[in-house]
Amino acid sequence: MTLILMMLAAIGAVTVAERSFKHLLIVIAALAITVAILLLIVADIERAILLSAILAAAIIGVSTVKYNHSGFKLIAADLPLVFAGTVPFLLVQYPRVVKSFLAGSIGLIGAATVTLLYAAGSPISLECRAVLLSLALVGFSLAYKISGGSASFRKIAAEPHCFFSSFMASVADTLSWQQFGKLALSDIAKEPLPLVAATPARTSDYPDIIVIQHESIFDPRIFGLPVEPIVEEFFSPKNSVYGNLNVDIFGGGSWQSEFSLLTGLSSASFGSNAYFLFKKGAGRFHHSLPRALATLGYSTMLIASCRRNFLNYDEFYSSIGIGERIFTDDFPPPFDVREYETTNSDAVFLEAALAAFKNSVSGNSAPRFLYALTNFNHGPHARRLVPLGQFERERAFAAASLPDDQYAEYYARLAETATSWHRLRSELLIRLPKRPLLIVHYGDHQPVMTRLLEQKLNLTKNPQRQFRTFYVIESLNTCTDRPFSGRGADLDIAFLGTVALQQAGLPLDQIFATRASLLDDCGASYFASPSERKRRFHRTLIDMGMIG
Repeated sequence: MTLILMMLAAIGAVTVAERSFKHLLIVIAALAITVAILLLIVADIERAILLSAILAAAIIGVSTVKYNHSGFKLIAADLPLVFAGTVPFLLVQYPRVVKSFLAGSIGLIGAATVTLLYAAGSPISLECRAVLLSLALVGFSLAYKISGGSASFRKIAAEPHCFFSSFMASVADTLSWQQFGKLALSDIAKEPLPLVAATPARTSDYPDIIVIQHESIFDPRIFGLPVEPIVEEFFSPKNSVYGNLNVDIFGGGSWQSEFSLLTGLSSASFGSNAYFLFKKGAGRFHHSLPRALATLGYSTMLIASCRRNFLNYDEFYSSIGIGERIFTDDFPPPFDVREYETTNSDAVFLEAALAAFKNSVSGNSAPRFLYALTNFNHGPHARRLVPLGQFERERAFAAASLPDDQYAEYYARLAETATSWHRLRSELLIRLPKRPLLIVHYGDHQPVMTRLLEQKLNLTKNPQRQFRTFYVIESLNTCTDRPFSGRGADLDIAFLGTVALQQAGLPLDQIFATRASLLDDCGASYFASPSERKRRFHRTLIDMGMIG
């Protein structure tokens, strides 16, 4: 009777922590199999049940931390990320979270130690334990199939429940482990899609193209919060196309947004390898936005707000066709990289980046492509980066809208970015009056603190909201007819490069033209779209050797 009560208590506690009764069957089966596995170690059912409950608590805790900082729950294939730089990053960026995590870990380790030392029951024979393990494996397999398998859990990967069952289902997901071992698309059909015809240019006067990725910037109006005129003009300038942008990530991993924009593919298609795309993907993607522009006569340039040795950036960007790559440790004086890294100020970085761009086009009639990566608004927002006395009015405006210090800091940084961009945009018009320009800027992902906004504003739960940022496409010094201006459709970041080419009036090769034809199929979400044409398009890219 005691054992039954212990097991029921464990099931009840985990089910409540799961925040869902829908997957009760797989929760029971998962607990049973962990008990059976632990029985092989401790030999008695009492300690096996208690240790199973402690293990489930640990999985739920780690998954919750991951979800709060990435928007996705923990899966088994995430475990190798511990050795890929994730832990040192968290130590630097989120020390409070790490301290809380360590405190919880010490508590669970203590509970496990006490269980091992003082909760032993009557031992069970090895033969009996083997039979129980076999039965548990069969039961888990049946529960896994009845629940819909890993496909059903992938659909709720961004929803804040089923932390334990999602992890246990991922253990049985062979595709997840295969993806970690090699670089492979998950959303791919067996039959290729015939490419559509290339689209001719609408202009012979090719514009310079400047793409700016704004670190952790989102439009507060997504959450119903007001903005001031200069911030509003930043998100929706006149005579531009602007709207919401769907991205693959939350809280970090900016390179995944960079990858999607430049290759036209979703980083999420590569599963756990999405984190490693800049390392494993170098030299394996042969069709990209910079390569396509280079074939049209463009010179291509990257200016990144990080040092050259960061995360294989130099090699990856070279491999996809960026000819000139400038990092913060390359900027000449008076730029001071160490001083810059104390705040990563957009006012400082954007001025240096635009100065380098203007120097590169001086006396050079060839069109230019610049990709600039900022880093100012990265979290945590509990620290103040905007100096005292600067943007205090904007900080007060944000605090009046929502009394929260982190949001006020976010908005003050946003105001600095908007002000700096407004000034530099004016300088571009003055200093390069005869060069047509297409400016694209967008947010790579939301910062972690937006979770607090949802709670404080009592917003209805919407898992997709956390993956929504913004995009703006603006033409300067040009009379080229634009297909459209004003608020545009919500876009997925995988389509942003294609739409930018259309807005610039540039020709689309067969691959870009085919990707453009997928806009109606996929809507605002590329990876999550069930479009069979998209899956067949991926097969075509593989067959053509564009991914290899």
